[in-house]
Amino acid sequence: MSPKYAARRAMTLTLSFDVAVAAIALIGASICIWITQDVRGSFPLRSIAVSLPLFMSAAVAGFFLTGIHKQVWRHMGLPDVFSVLQAVGLSTLIYLPAMLVLGTVLYRPWATLTVALILWLAALFGGRMVAIARSTSTPFQIFNSVNSDAQPTLLVGNIEACADVLRNLRLSPVKANVRILGLVEVGGANPGRAIHGVTVLGALDDLGDVIEVLKLRYGQAPWLAMTGEARSRATVEKILDEASRHGAEVMALGGDQDALALEPVRPADLLARPERQLDPKPVTQIIYDSRVLVTGGGGTIGSELTRQVAEMGPEHISVIDASEFNLYTIDMELAQTHKGLSRLSKLGDVRDTQRVDDIFRETRPDVVIHAAALKHVPLMEQNFCEAVLTNVAGAINVTRAALASGTKHFVFISTDKAVDPDNVMGATKRLAEIAISRLVEGSDMSVSMVRFGNVLGSSGSVVPLFEKQILAGGPVTVTHADVTRYFMTVEEASSLVLQAAALHPSEASAGLYVLDMGEPILIRQLAETMIRMKGKVPDQDIMIKTTGLRPGEKMHEALTYANEGVMQTSVSGVMRVSGKTARGKMFDKQLLALLEAARLRNRGETLRLLTLLVPEYAKRLDQYQARDTA
Repeated sequence: MSPKYAARRAMTLTLSFDVAVAAIALIGASICIWITQDVRGSFPLRSIAVSLPLFMSAAVAGFFLTGIHKQVWRHMGLPDVFSVLQAVGLSTLIYLPAMLVLGTVLYRPWATLTVALILWLAALFGGRMVAIARSTSTPFQIFNSVNSDAQPTLLVGNIEACADVLRNLRLSPVKANVRILGLVEVGGANPGRAIHGVTVLGALDDLGDVIEVLKLRYGQAPWLAMTGEARSRATVEKILDEASRHGAEVMALGGDQDALALEPVRPADLLARPERQLDPKPVTQIIYDSRVLVTGGGGTIGSELTRQVAEMGPEHISVIDASEFNLYTIDMELAQTHKGLSRLSKLGDVRDTQRVDDIFRETRPDVVIHAAALKHVPLMEQNFCEAVLTNVAGAINVTRAALASGTKHFVFISTDKAVDPDNVMGATKRLAEIAISRLVEGSDMSVSMVRFGNVLGSSGSVVPLFEKQILAGGPVTVTHADVTRYFMTVEEASSLVLQAAALHPSEASAGLYVLDMGEPILIRQLAETMIRMKGKVPDQDIMIKTTGLRPGEKMHEALTYANEGVMQTSVSGVMRVSGKTARGKMFDKQLLALLEAARLRNRGETLRLLTLLVPEYAKRLDQYQARDTA
């Protein structure tokens, strides 16, 4: 039986029941009036024969016009009760003119109509309550208040998670603005079974049919709210595929008390692995009651690091950022969430040596997290002097200031683009790794340098870009159909960065760490997934356009060099990189020359020296020099 046929059959049966009980009510009313008032007279057979087809016709018209036949009885609430009353009222108004015209023919028409309406309503609600009791065991839910504007929603997940959600929806004083139409069970089906009064409509394989039936009954595709096991990557893909083919939008709904509102699918649901749950104790030991400074603390990664640090009870936290708005935003957030925390927000650029030194002398941090950087690859190809000044000179300034102020732990945020760099951003980050390693040799400061890939949802990343393009109706642009990237959520990346800081002992060298990013994700597949999340079909409802690789972009990224070894640490998801990069005696001199060339905005010399200092960086120097000459 096709979904359309099943839905139409159900609507026909609903209308047939309502009209049939109307006929029975009219016949019953006529008999009641005859028995109680005129039993010795002749039975009003002629009156029933005349009024019955008229009353049934009025019932058909009234109930069809108000759409009562589309009601799904097991989902009924108080608004549906009012709709039934309206349908009965409309049917009565349609019947009245005929009754008045045939008044002399009908037997006690007013009394019969009054009793018939009472019997009809009793049968309408009684039948619905019996049906609800059979499917959900909660017959009186028909009189429960339901927001008429509530979003029709189909809950998809394992039974345990769905039960938690439904329990919280019922108990929470502030309920989510949703109307749960039914459940689709991920781990197997128990059709007809009710969980907290909500019926299991099928298994995951039945999802398409269930959506089609509800779409026909409600006039729109319901939202799909995923919870529990439904949010695993393999299941998300299947749900998104079915949802897009049937025009349903996919949302996420947690089972805990604080997650009752429907939200867009989280970026974490797009990863090929679950987020790691880490033990915070090792990090807390170095953060608690310490003075912490975060550079770039208003950015996507820096602000999340700041939030996580603030949760660990530092004595004081200082935030540096060159963006006034970003600094204001994180400062206001900390003021609201950690009112008793001693904090200082400093507007400043890490390339400003004097400013950095002044801030470090004032704050005297025990722990420094250096997240400030310029990271947009195509922009840095055009502004490579600025990339050198921020990513290299800035890192050197912060490292020297940390050494001078007696900092115990120093964390440097690097990138997978520092491996065999094919762009300025990656080359500057690689050079910063080398420069920091040389600066801290023989010092007492514990230094951890952490490489990881793209952060889902960060400013300038593909996720917000795709969301904007999808909202505009497309096209969604990808650089190449086969491009892959490593992705991680900002929460997990920040947590692992802090774990790396706790791993590295205090020794006279810097430790290099990489984060386990899982399997790389096809960017085109990510675009297709995000389109399906909105209930659209890729390349049908929203087109995907290939634009070609931009300057400096790779097809695939790597986390380590071929000559680097990787060792698993005691923290799942954090690996230590071993391997030394030999640097000649001219390194320091060439580094100073590079920074001077960048300050003078000598683009050709800057690029030439960058290539010398990072031999892995193979760029088309002649093209840049030709462009500068033109």
